[in-house]
Amino acid sequence: MFVDWHRTATARQKYDLVFEWTESLIRSAEADVRAMFPNADEREVFLRAAARRLGWDTVKRVYGWQPSDPIPGGS
Repeated sequence: MFVDWHRTATARQKYDLVFEWTESLIRSAEADVRAMFPNADEREVFLRAAARRLGWDTVKRVYGWQPSDPIPGGS
């Protein structure tokens, strides 16, 4: 079914689907961070979720933030 849709979908439909999946994965990571760090504010949740995708070194370099308590199993 997906293969048939993929053959007939426009480039815009494919782009929209990838964007929706990406947003869904980001929201899922943020929900997991909230569960692990219930006292974290929205900025910390964003930064910790970003660190999962980008790595701690990149988050520190780009955002100037290094956590005092890294996510267990995170990069």
